[in-house]
Amino acid sequence: MTEAVAKRRFFLWRHLNKLRWVSLTTIFVMLIALPYIHVYQTFVAAHAYDFLAPSEKQLYDVVEFFTAPLSNDPAEDLDAIKGTIWAGTFFGFKLSDPLAALGQISASKGVYLPLLISALVPIGLTLVFGRFFCGWICPATLLYELNTNFAAILNRLGFPMRRRHFDRRLKYLVLAIGVVLAAMTGSALMAAVYPPAIIGREIYYAIALGGFGAGAVFFVFTLLFDLLVARRGFCRYICPGGALYSLLGRYRLVRIQRVVEDCNDCAKCNAVCEFGLDPLRDGFGQECNNCTACIAVCPTDALTFRMRLQDQPDQGPGHLGRHYRKCSATREAA
Repeated sequence: MTEAVAKRRFFLWRHLNKLRWVSLTTIFVMLIALPYIHVYQTFVAAHAYDFLAPSEKQLYDVVEFFTAPLSNDPAEDLDAIKGTIWAGTFFGFKLSDPLAALGQISASKGVYLPLLISALVPIGLTLVFGRFFCGWICPATLLYELNTNFAAILNRLGFPMRRRHFDRRLKYLVLAIGVVLAAMTGSALMAAVYPPAIIGREIYYAIALGGFGAGAVFFVFTLLFDLLVARRGFCRYICPGGALYSLLGRYRLVRIQRVVEDCNDCAKCNAVCEFGLDPLRDGFGQECNNCTACIAVCPTDALTFRMRLQDQPDQGPGHLGRHYRKCSATREAA
């Protein structure tokens, strides 16, 4: 590969983080739009426009304005995308979060094959890209990263945020306890503490039913935990879905890797990593969600994607850094 081609490749990868934000925003907007569409479909099916309240007529008119060019039969055509991140239908394909499948298997002590099949696509993508769901799809990620930006603003204003660290293995314990409790109670309890499921559920409650449930309170507490206790703490230390995706993606094929020859040891990659990983010394591990924030911030394009089943061992100081140049000069002098 020529240097020009390599630079062009790096240039494109530097913008993947922007594409990720587009993906997260699109999914969040869809989670808001789908309940409105569902309510609209209910009104259409009931032929009840004349009996609607003024606010309901306004909802009907707005949704009809946006969907009329796309559909002649709202009751059928607008069902192409239904559900939430937890489980839904996408143009005829049923997709489920692997945690939903695991919870169902634990709760029922058996395998419901259609649900398991619906989780195979996310599982397969995780085996290739690792914990990508947490970085590219999870609607909670959008709010958590905005929360991180808010913490940075507070820090600049003189309100330092605490940055405590806990054992990352704690979330695997939470996952194990959730599986055991599901088997004991016959209920997939992990959905009650899993942010993507909570957000989809609470948005539906707010739009279709006119109020929030207890899950909204729990999610606010996770935001406060991240803000006041540990940066991205819920995802790093508690989330059962994050634990499952990390386990599935431990031997992922696509990994971010450091090009030591181009690294200047600036440590910006470590500073921007919300999961507290160590890209500067090749310490990505199974926790990495391939969010590409480190690639975007690297001033020398020293981070790239490689296809490997394991991370590159620590390659030492970057060759453009002061420490490496000093050691090289000493060796040459000797």
